[in-house]
Amino acid sequence: MKPQSNPAIQTTSGRVNIHGALNLETFDAPFVEPTTVDGVSSVQLLAKIEARNPDKRISHVIWDNAPYHKGPNVRAFLSRKNCRIHLIQLPPYCPHLNPIERLWAVMHSHVTHNRHYPTQKHFANPILNFMREVVPKKWRNFRDQVTDNFRIISHRNVRVVL
Repeated sequence: MKPQSNPAIQTTSGRVNIHGALNLETFDAPFVEPTTVDGVSSVQLLAKIEARNPDKRISHVIWDNAPYHKGPNVRAFLSRKNCRIHLIQLPPYCPHLNPIERLWAVMHSHVTHNRHYPTQKHFANPILNFMREVVPKKWRNFRDQVTDNFRIISHRNVRVVL
């Protein structure tokens, strides 16, 4: 394209709802595909995490402060006598602290950026394939992009105090 041109670009309507988690020790990435991401899908995800970790006495799940992560469905799930999930809330509006957000960014760079899909189904299938097939098989290829390490973006604004 020429600089300053304003081309029309066709887009795919619709969205793909994925409610997911990421285990940085095992690189397991359980997810559910709900119609809407809400309290019900939060419980489905927590149940999946619990089921995928049968040998763990407690699974610590760190996630953001979305309202549905703290709603009545989640509270009821966590109040079960045999619940093995312990939730730890991230501070408000800190997506950079959440590794699953980094996995979404990697997925977008491999699947959706600079690509056009003619239908919502053509859009959803590569995303779901990435989560089901690519993440488990090729994790080592991009795991350094999805870490729990903090990254300094600019050294100019950093000061070491001793």
